[in-house]
This record gives sequence, C-alpha cells and structure tokens, in this order.
Amino acid sequence: MMETLTTKQRSHLRSLAHPLKPLLHIGKEGVTETALRTIKDSFNTRELLKLKVLESAPENARESGELMAERLEGVRLVQVIGRTVVLYRRHPEKPEIKFPR
Repeated sequence: MMETLTTKQRSHLRSLAHPLKPLLHIGKEGVTETALRTIKDSFNTRELLKLKVLESAPENARESGELMAERLEGVRLVQVIGRTVVLYRRHPEKPEIKFPR
C-alpha cells in the first residue's frame, strides 16, 4: 500500500489539477460500482482525476472522495473544494508526475 501524500506532494498535485476539467459527475446514485469502474479505467491513461459531486448525490464531496479512495487500490484523495474532488494514483509502470524534492 502506498504511503500518504506529504503536504508538499499534495500542493504540487493541486497545482497540476487546477486547469483540469471534471472527468466524471457523481449523481443521485452516489458512488456506484459503475462509477468506480470508470474511475479505475481512467487511471489507466492518467494519474490525476478531477470529479464533480452533484447536489443530488447521497454523500457530500468529502465523503464521496474518501469512499472512492478507500475502495480503489492505490488511490489517494488530494483535495476537496466545494463539490469538486481531486484523486491521484501513481501509474504502476510509467509514472508521469514527478514530485519536487
């Protein structure tokens, strides 16, 4: 299991996530198996994802983000602002994001 992100790493990921558009919307069904599968598949092509949790979702954004990070192996919750969640998972073979020292 991957260790938790340091404050510096989290800050770096937040800056990289800022220009990203939300890739997926979590709606009234909440964090479903289909949503988790879509997120997992998305991590095959990218390391950083931005998601939007709609008002109709049963959980708030923080709860949804924590649930996704808990249920998906290697995924870390980077940030929650309002209804936007940023998740990170290091690519197992070809990591693209380099952290500052």
